[in-house]
Amino acid sequence: MPLKRASRGRTKGGKGSSGVVQCTNCGQTVPKDKAKKVTSRLNLVEHTLAKELRAQGAYIASPTVLKWYCISCAIHFKILKIRSADNRRKLKQIISYHLIVYRNKRKLKNERLM
Repeated sequence: MPLKRASRGRTKGGKGSSGVVQCTNCGQTVPKDKAKKVTSRLNLVEHTLAKELRAQGAYIASPTVLKWYCISCAIHFKILKIRSADNRRKLKQIISYHLIVYRNKRKLKNERLM
């Protein structure tokens, strides 16, 4: 049966299992390489107050918040956008073009070495 995606929607390549994470929104367990990671900074102090404190020489920590989303939640929150078939085809053409160029360069390099 043909595949819709060569990568099967994952970034692991040939690594084997990559572990699972829980979706921040719905709690679904998702493979770590398939889930979408979103990092953001958390402001603990209001901006105007933080500006005054920094002027006086204070250090204000802003912890990093790490969120993992499953694909359906990432689409729902517009972290991922569904591309039209034309855009997907264009990306495929660009990638295949770069692969062809890379392979040709390797062939030339190998011929020069011989």
